[in-house]
Amino acid sequence: MVKIGIIICDRYRTCAGGKCFRALREHEGAFSIYKDQEVEVVGYTTCGGCPGGNIEYAPAEMKKNGAEVIHLATGFLVGYPPCPWIDYFKRFIEEKYGLKVVLGTHPIPQKYYTTHKALGTWDSPDWDEKLKYVICDEETRKKYD
Repeated sequence: MVKIGIIICDRYRTCAGGKCFRALREHEGAFSIYKDQEVEVVGYTTCGGCPGGNIEYAPAEMKKNGAEVIHLATGFLVGYPPCPWIDYFKRFIEEKYGLKVVLGTHPIPQKYYTTHKALGTWDSPDWDEKLKYVICDEETRKKYD
């Protein structure tokens, strides 16, 4: 059993988590890394708003609840603009709490993919690495529109 925490971008603070939890149940997107494992969510919260004030505290509570991995939700990657703090959040959580951090949760919805491709948002090698678990194929992306 892998225990995870999910932190979402505060601009999506009213999100009920439907896409994340569906992707977790179906082992899609970033949750595909757990394809042969059971996963338990031990924490779900927002970053606290720019520049991520809750990033300093939320991982501690999640770790106390058994979290081994923190997922920074797909919203950090697909927002307009994508979160400028995501690399720092990842480094900070890994360094301060010794927890693995995975970028992304559910697959990128096709509508975000289309817009960001047109804008050239992800046209750099850095983005290839950031999106590797959530870019998925078009059919999967369309399921998350």
